[in-house]
Amino acid sequence: MRVSINVTNYSWPGGPERIRQELIRLAGAADESGIDTLWVSDHLIQADPTAGPGETDMLEAYTVLGFAAARTERVNLGTMVTGVTFRPATLLVKAVTTLDVLSGGRAWLGVGTGYHQPEADAMGLPLPPLAERYERLDETLRIALRMWSGDESPFEGTHYRLTGPSTSPRPLAPSGRPKILIGGTGERKTLRLVARYADACNLFDVPDGGRTIRHKLDVLARHCDELGRPYHEIEKTLSTRLAPDESPAAFTHRCTEAAALGIDHITLITPGPWTPAHLTTIASALKTL
Repeated sequence: MRVSINVTNYSWPGGPERIRQELIRLAGAADESGIDTLWVSDHLIQADPTAGPGETDMLEAYTVLGFAAARTERVNLGTMVTGVTFRPATLLVKAVTTLDVLSGGRAWLGVGTGYHQPEADAMGLPLPPLAERYERLDETLRIALRMWSGDESPFEGTHYRLTGPSTSPRPLAPSGRPKILIGGTGERKTLRLVARYADACNLFDVPDGGRTIRHKLDVLARHCDELGRPYHEIEKTLSTRLAPDESPAAFTHRCTEAAALGIDHITLITPGPWTPAHLTTIASALKTL
């Protein structure tokens, strides 16, 4: 079982300098403890519905990841997840490629359709109808794979028309490109895109005894069969919350239950900012997983 952390809340008390110091500490702890990936949410305003009053601090995701890359050597880095319409496709691919090169091959492309209408309205970000966002997600993934493969031929899509997409330098990831995670659990479109393009899916921890997770993974498996994609190639990740008072043993038990459902990668978020106590719990659990 791989375990990752997702930073959704930057409101450590003490202002900007405290935020900077806490991110340095968090990145270092993630690197040293065996955490698989340091994820950050890709929002311009606080989007966590559980954030408390005054917890409004939010940093731009790819700048944070670059900052973390410079202070780590091992932990992987990515967004959970980037809304596909918030950046032009080639700019997004270039940002992830740059992160991959500067981190020595540790970048993920975490991407989804996006959803947050209040943020889009407040910040002037595009959020077209969902059907168009799915089309743009499909085209963006095709563009990313072409650019990373070195294919500079023109691309003619419905929404993106490129005369010569290229990226130099090329990624350093061991597979030749950053891994792709597609966020979302839509059965007809999202999970089919996972089966077609992605290295990982991301499911949500629904408290129903595992019924939803089993069902979503069954749907993904059917899409893989239809597309001729080996199901085992796709990493099954699960986003869940680490409770403030959760013990290492309790968390380890939850990981064991998730593994029995077919999950092999847990991504943790916390209510409020990450604390040393949270990280101690994870580090202790990782010794037994």
